[in-house]
Amino acid sequence: MINNELSVSNELNSAKDAKALVIFAHGAGADMHHPYIEELVGLMNAQQLSVLRFNFPFMDKRKLDGKRRPPDRMPALVECYQAILAKANSTLPIYIAGKSMGGRVAATLAGDSVLMKSNLVRGVICLGYPFHPVKKPEKLRLAPLQDTQLPVLILQGERDALGSESEIKQYEISSRCQLHYFNDGDHDLKPRVKSGYTLKQHQTTAVHKMRSFIDEINNSC
Repeated sequence: MINNELSVSNELNSAKDAKALVIFAHGAGADMHHPYIEELVGLMNAQQLSVLRFNFPFMDKRKLDGKRRPPDRMPALVECYQAILAKANSTLPIYIAGKSMGGRVAATLAGDSVLMKSNLVRGVICLGYPFHPVKKPEKLRLAPLQDTQLPVLILQGERDALGSESEIKQYEISSRCQLHYFNDGDHDLKPRVKSGYTLKQHQTTAVHKMRSFIDEINNSC
């Protein structure tokens, strides 16, 4: 699936009768095999979505020596994602996606219309978009969502500390962006017990939203 010259870890989980290939990037704190991502991949496969996931270089280095490193700078993250995208070999419609930081990198790529067209990318999916750092609401990261050349699905917890529903409603982002909020969800979509919802319910709903988003775009092409 990926050229062996690419040095970062990657793994393809193919779905039966797949409708699309979702390239999925992890966030700043957990790698591609974290149980949270494993759960999402299983749910996506069940929805006929093949998933290609990978580690950014800093995460592979962490796994080698056990030292907790900060994420690479955005240019390096973008370069890595571009390399994964360039080496992907699929006849399926391609969607780029990610959790938190990974979603921000995917959305950043979507500002390059030439890159997106050359790789036949049809849309972007962001799970818990980091609109700003924790407790730093003034440091907004809206540019990728303002410059996107593709439809973007943002799956966001209502009380996400990196961008809550009440905050996001005040932002100016592209009309190409679709937002779905999860009741009482945090940055991982996890609700509190008192809400009456569970993380598994929200993850399942999130993947159904992904599939609907993909179907809508695929059917219009």
